[in-house]
Amino acid sequence: MADQAPDSPAPLMLTELIHDHRAWQAVDIQPEDWTVHVSKDAISELQGMVSHIRAHPLPVLLRTSEEFSIPHLRDAMAATKNALDYGFGFCVVQGLPIDDYEIDEIVACFWVLGQLVDRPVAQKWDGTMIYDVTDTGEEFRYGVRGSYTNVELPFHNDNAFGTTVPNYVGLLCRHSAMKGGESRFCSVYSLHNQLLTTYPKLLKRLYRPVSFDRQAEHAKDADTTVRFPMFSWDGQRLSARMSISLVKKGYALTDKPLDPELEEALQAIEEITGDSNLWVEAPIQRGQFQYLNNLDVLHYRNTFDDHADSNLQRHLYRTWHRNSGSRAYDG
Repeated sequence: MADQAPDSPAPLMLTELIHDHRAWQAVDIQPEDWTVHVSKDAISELQGMVSHIRAHPLPVLLRTSEEFSIPHLRDAMAATKNALDYGFGFCVVQGLPIDDYEIDEIVACFWVLGQLVDRPVAQKWDGTMIYDVTDTGEEFRYGVRGSYTNVELPFHNDNAFGTTVPNYVGLLCRHSAMKGGESRFCSVYSLHNQLLTTYPKLLKRLYRPVSFDRQAEHAKDADTTVRFPMFSWDGQRLSARMSISLVKKGYALTDKPLDPELEEALQAIEEITGDSNLWVEAPIQRGQFQYLNNLDVLHYRNTFDDHADSNLQRHLYRTWHRNSGSRAYDG
């Protein structure tokens, strides 16, 4: 498939540097900027949520925020949403007493509170809504997402290869890894600024389609790869579909080599995101909720060593949120 027909117009491209808060760098942000502390009143409301859940059993996916009187928790989630939309695009909610309750009860509360960020949507073709992020021991390959392994996951958007990219990603940490597995966050706008300044010709290549491995998240008779540009600009908002590993896997699946310009562009992204001045690290610990704006912020996870005890191995629960399209995987 050709990247662009000879007579088609060139894609609209952001050609100016962005200097506002969207293009933050490490020097601009402190832990207090991305931390939401829950109050004692909010903790009391969590206890009330659990009591209600115990007294009125329902499947978790049928739970909604309207069931609960939780004004202080609503305030905490409003602060979270504000940080995602108007702050630096990610935050950690901490102070929730996970050890006081059964994990299924905390997952139910996480499901309900996440609805205050935005509508939850499916994360897999089969309609999975709450997704387990844990090392299954399998190799990162077609049909096995990186979230099921312990490999390094370079800066990316969740579902970069999907028909519709989720607006927000939520995580609840049940257990962190014995060593490693930390999260890093990088502004899409800061990466774009650096590419525009240092590699403007290579940046143009990223506005034309590239092949992505679809990770078997599609109908049985559908193509195993899909083509999208890695950057797009609608005149107001910059969007990214960033996943170097899935682009490389996508070309391998089609038995086509990366064109030299694309290969150089991917190397430029790796070089720029390797600079610690561009990102911040925010490890997620047991009991914390972590949310990110998946359109404005890229995230990274380093490789990790897990506990020998399977009951203590790294395990996070993930939700995706999007208020447009259907709730099905393709949206």
